[in-house]
Amino acid sequence: MPTVNPEPLWRPDPRRIARAQITKFQTWAAERHGAPSQGGYPALHRWSVDELETFWTAVTQWFDVRFSTPYARVLGDRSMPGARWFPGATLNYAEHALRAAATRPAEPALLYVDETHEPTPVTWSELRRQVGSLAGELRALGVRPGDRVSGYLPNIPQAVVALLATAAVGGVWTSCAPDFGARSVLDRFQQVEPVVLFTVDGYRYGGKEHDRRDVVAELRAELPTLRAVVHIPVLGTEPPPGALGWAALTASDEEPVFEQVPFDHPLWVLYSSGTTGLPKAIVQSQGGILVEHLKQLGLHCDLGPEDRFFWYTSTGWMMWNFLVSGLLTGTTIVLYDGSPGYPDTGAQWRIAERTGATLYGTSAAYVMACRKAEVHPARDFDLSTVQCVATTGSPLPPDGFRWLHDEVRDDLWIASVSGGTDVCSCFAGAVPTLPVHTGELQAPGLGTDLQSWDPNGRAVIDEVGELVVTNPMPSMPVRFWNDPDGSRYHDSYFDTYPGVWRHGDWITITSRGSVVIHGRSDSTLNRQGVRMGSADIYEVVERLPEIKESLVIGVEQPDGGYWMPLFVHLAPGAALDDALLGRIKQSIREQLSPRHVPDEVIEVPGVPHTLTGKRIEVPVKRLLQGTPLEKAVNPGSIDNLDLLHFYERLARERA
Repeated sequence: MPTVNPEPLWRPDPRRIARAQITKFQTWAAERHGAPSQGGYPALHRWSVDELETFWTAVTQWFDVRFSTPYARVLGDRSMPGARWFPGATLNYAEHALRAAATRPAEPALLYVDETHEPTPVTWSELRRQVGSLAGELRALGVRPGDRVSGYLPNIPQAVVALLATAAVGGVWTSCAPDFGARSVLDRFQQVEPVVLFTVDGYRYGGKEHDRRDVVAELRAELPTLRAVVHIPVLGTEPPPGALGWAALTASDEEPVFEQVPFDHPLWVLYSSGTTGLPKAIVQSQGGILVEHLKQLGLHCDLGPEDRFFWYTSTGWMMWNFLVSGLLTGTTIVLYDGSPGYPDTGAQWRIAERTGATLYGTSAAYVMACRKAEVHPARDFDLSTVQCVATTGSPLPPDGFRWLHDEVRDDLWIASVSGGTDVCSCFAGAVPTLPVHTGELQAPGLGTDLQSWDPNGRAVIDEVGELVVTNPMPSMPVRFWNDPDGSRYHDSYFDTYPGVWRHGDWITITSRGSVVIHGRSDSTLNRQGVRMGSADIYEVVERLPEIKESLVIGVEQPDGGYWMPLFVHLAPGAALDDALLGRIKQSIREQLSPRHVPDEVIEVPGVPHTLTGKRIEVPVKRLLQGTPLEKAVNPGSIDNLDLLHFYERLARERA
């Protein structure tokens, strides 16, 4: 593996390394806490996992985390699951998120952009005022620490205000995007029983208005615990009967009162994709998210008060929560509500230009779509402020790295990152002081003892293995909702290797310390004992201009055989003829191996995804093994359920 890309695609210059926060942190931690002063990032990372408690103490001091009650020790219990961080400490996440209002009241905290692509600022002082007003109103409505507050909201400033006001009173925030249907939302919100629901009358996407008032009415009818519903008139309609108006709740000039809560007090509930059952309701803590996101955004993403942070996301995806945490570092965050490709494929680059984004985050799929559509970002937009383009959601193929390097800027920092909703953070990715190798994540994150393990639990280098984390991270779930004995939590991550977090991804850690992600290990292709990641095949196949998207599945047969079909969704005008079939197989054989060549290539009307845009491999595999649709997948978790009927019919025909 390390010999594949001997020369980096990009190296940070000495000035960038010197001014990076992580460099200053290492120098300071060496003086104060015994961190290594030499050896750069690899030495700092080794220290951060070997001296876990000292490292996290240093993070809280470096970022001036305000503990209103001091902690007894850093780790009260380090066993997994069940690690207890900073026992005895009290603090408030929202208090830290609004600190910049004291020193930069008139500067923008938020830049809101809709499909007109014209940014609208919300200043730090205005954000703090609205949070203070809404927090007071939530308390007046009887919201107490631990009560759940839910949002059925697009990526608009009101969603940020509602999250921060909820955190300020010690409530527990949870949100879904308004493109989710009623059943999908209820599968999530009914688990946590919210007392307040923030809603919109609709949203705008792709140049069209989408009225959601009927869905809101259904949510109200099916959530009996609601004490209040708040109406935000995105489309300009009046509040429905019994609902409160947003404007009235945020009108007063009231200093926020920040409830001081225990470090492990719930901050929000996120949800797994829920493709095979009810989504897991993942609870993360105020303190755990605070310190993990300060580390990730302040050190790894190198964000500070001079930066503008844009990530294309929706409120139904953990990246939205991650984006909001940009406020912790005093950074201006960019909220875009609209289609990623409206009015044209270059839309996100235009937003990066108009907002002066310094860190722009998107999906690997969008980068590859731009490449295919022959978008030329540097030619068509002024991207001089953009220092880093980050991608997540799926592995960024090597072609994506090269395209960003060639079409944006040759001195661009490209940060492919990988983590999960489960920790609302990254296991590996951005390091501003390290080189970037094509197709590779720069390194594991600080404080994260990331390893690649073989089936016997042995760490391997330059070989494919399971992604495991052998020490606790502060943002690991404190629990799942409605999992009283912790069995569902345990079975999700700790069933394979007791006491060690197994994430469900195949990775390679290279001998130079970088990381390659190969795809989900639970849908792994395993031919004749050779394990292959689906992402490797997608990368090769989707280079072909005729292929819009693909899906590869490995199906164990009752007779002991193995069937590996490749499903292809063709670009308009393309035909799956013998010539294209031959090129697909030849590309896979030459660029991967003969073992990777599928048994069949089958044209499909489309590739199904979760609501957060991930291809669903395991449910399709179950359908092909004869599992009934209603048992193979949770219908509310899929972007287009009709597509699954194709795979269901195919399974019947093959049977």
